[in-house]
Amino acid sequence: MDSSRFLFFSGKGGVGKTSMAASTAVQEAERGRKTLIVTTDPASNLADVFETEIGHRIAPIPGAPNLWAMEIDPDQATIEYKEKILGPMRGIFPSDVIAVVEEQFNSPCTTEIAAFDRFVKFMDNPEFDLVIFDTAPTGHTIRLLELPVNWSDFIDLSAKGSGQTCLGPVQAIQESKAIYDKAIAELRNPEATTFIFVVQPEAVAIGETERSVAEIRQLGVKSIELIINGILPEEVCEDPFFRSRWEMQQRHLQEIGRRLDLPTRRMFLQDEEIKGIEKLRRTGQMLMEETALNERGNHDRVSA
Repeated sequence: MDSSRFLFFSGKGGVGKTSMAASTAVQEAERGRKTLIVTTDPASNLADVFETEIGHRIAPIPGAPNLWAMEIDPDQATIEYKEKILGPMRGIFPSDVIAVVEEQFNSPCTTEIAAFDRFVKFMDNPEFDLVIFDTAPTGHTIRLLELPVNWSDFIDLSAKGSGQTCLGPVQAIQESKAIYDKAIAELRNPEATTFIFVVQPEAVAIGETERSVAEIRQLGVKSIELIINGILPEEVCEDPFFRSRWEMQQRHLQEIGRRLDLPTRRMFLQDEEIKGIEKLRRTGQMLMEETALNERGNHDRVSA
């Protein structure tokens, strides 16, 4: 994680993915790295976590020098993508041709590729030292990354067929091919990109994360880490109910170590919401401490 230029945070809803991504962003910005955090999750609460307006534009985060954020609006991103393709065609082709192309855009795939197109631009932008992607829940993220993986074959097959795709006419998107190919190469480069799964120590989450890790590996992503969030501190578990929950979590931590042989950081359950720069800063510091880091597969000890 420390040297990567791109960090992708993923996980199912409600595991604390956004707060972990935002805490990491604050920590890295304070280390002097010009950092951008982008969310591709339509249900993101990134603005709430930072306690400031963000929206569909790059916005500086007050109180955090070197840190900017953006919430990608899927609808607006789709409009921008369509205009990117259609704009150069207007005034050159007749209206009936434009109408046919517009019809090709009426597909759910257009919205997904528009979101991918948007964050590819960030991956191709040298302005930032670090770009953190707070992604949609894991299944959606994997579908998004699968779209351009076989990009060359897709372009070639479309060119031999109708020449029309949900991304637009093949001729109009050829120039994007090199940029998309570069983004895929960056995703697969372990020195450039790290994919971080945020998980809580629960039985269902372990199996889901194990499947997601396998799918990400099939896409060629090599650098993968875990953050186990919401661990109960033993010292507050004297009550029988909480003691039982703590023991259950300890069993699941052991299982995570056996089934997911990945570098892992641990975050204890906090007694307050993680929101606002100061709390994000403290959480980021705890997350990066040596005591929060486990070696691959080693979960025998959970220390405060």
